[in-house]
Amino acid sequence: MTEKILKIKQVRSIIGRPERQKRTMAALGLRKINHEREVKATPQILGMIEKVKHLITVEEV
Repeated sequence: MTEKILKIKQVRSIIGRPERQKRTMAALGLRKINHEREVKATPQILGMIEKVKHLITVEEV
């Protein structure tokens, strides 16, 4: 069984956001607006995506 791969893209700034959200974005590997990453859809990653879903877009690869 292969895990799903998700492409996440930062679409909103983290300026003025709580420190917890800033750290979550850093943990996802997103640094600035329009930065994209491909990540495996593990339960931990899905939880992080849920916490900052208002700052990113997600699509399945």
